[in-house]
Parts: sequence; structure tokens; C-alpha cells
Amino acid sequence: MNMNKLILVGFILILSSSLNAFAQYEDWDEEKWMSEMNNLRARKESLLKEKTAQNASIADLKKTTQQSVDDCSNELYALVGATKSDVDAFRRKVSELDSKIKSKQPAKNDRQADLDVLKKNTISALPEFFDKVHNQMQTALNNWIEVAPEKIYVVIRGDCLWNIAKKKTIYDNAFAWPKLYQSNKDQIKNPDLIYPKQNFKITELNQDEVAKYQKMRDTWRRIQKRTVTPSSSQ
Repeated sequence: MNMNKLILVGFILILSSSLNAFAQYEDWDEEKWMSEMNNLRARKESLLKEKTAQNASIADLKKTTQQSVDDCSNELYALVGATKSDVDAFRRKVSELDSKIKSKQPAKNDRQADLDVLKKNTISALPEFFDKVHNQMQTALNNWIEVAPEKIYVVIRGDCLWNIAKKKTIYDNAFAWPKLYQSNKDQIKNPDLIYPKQNFKITELNQDEVAKYQKMRDTWRRIQKRTVTPSSSQ
């Protein structure tokens, strides 16, 4: 039997069923119809009452469950010497600090100090907060690479790269003057010629540069000591 025949047979069966149902109700008189409608109304009212009762049972169940949850939470809070209001306040602090750390609101040290305060709070031992406060937020802070703000030095009359590098607030080593020159080549055409009101970027020395310029200064000092005669030192 192919598909078309199957569809035709199905259509005939549906049509036959509909005709039988119609024939069943065709001989009903008004009294029969009214009786059936009354039965349907009564069934509807019964179903509505059952629905209302079920909704009330669900509401009671939710209330009982919530009460049980609240009781358990309060017992848990009591273990760390806190109340629900204490925990709510702590939750807000955690959320606020987490937002600051994620947005890298400066400074990193300040945010670390804030987190250390939260860690010391016994509420942080609760399951809701422990991993967040002691692990996740600390990891985020550890991964926070804080970029130092760019330092600028404004040249004044009488300055030279040697004297600028020698300043304690710059490199505290005059021999580091080439670093100034390299960092400001866009403004310095001749390292012997700089001008008032020029703004020089002060970039940090790396470890190798610190060691190199320190060695140069130490060597120069030893030479200076050897060239000083006893008469000149008196």
C-alpha cells in the first residue's frame, strides 16, 4: 500500500468517526442538551475548586520551604557570629569591591587593603563568599598589572641632561643621562642643547640599566679617589 492510499484510508476513518459522533447527538432533545450543559458546568466548577486548592497547597509548600531555608541560613550565620543584616551588608561590600577590581579602579594597593579587610571578616568563611573572597578576587588582583603614570620633568634654565639625571627624583645617578636622551629623542637633537620649558618623559630604568650606570658611577668615584693627592685632600 503506497502513501496516497494510506492517506485516503486515514481520511475515511476520520470522516466515519465524525459522522458517528454527529449521529450520536442528532437525536438529543432540549432536555438532554440542558442536562449535558449542567454536567459540564458542574465539572468546570469542580476543576476550578481543585485548581484553587492546589494553588493554596503550592503556596503553603513554598512558604514552608522558604521558612526552612531561612532557618538554616540563620543557623549558619550564627556560627560566624553574624545576622542576616550583617551578611547582606557584607554581600554588598563584596559586590562593590569586585566591581572595582574588575574595572581596575586605582590604586591596586588600596584594593588589596580592602580585600584584606573582607578576608579577616568571619563572614567570608560562609560558603557563599569563601571562594569569591579568598580565591577569585585575590587571583584577579594578582593578575592586575598596574601601569605607573608617565612621569614628566619640565626643563628650567641652567639644566643639562647630566644634572637632571642626577636628581634624586629622577635617576639619582648622573651617568644615566643617556636614558633621558633616548626617551626624548623627538625633542632633543643634540644632547648638549636642551631648552627651558621642554617636557621630558622620565622612563624607568630596567635592572640591567641600573647595574650598568651604577658600575659607571662606582668606577668614576674610584678614579676620582686615586687622583686626589694628599695635599689637595687637606
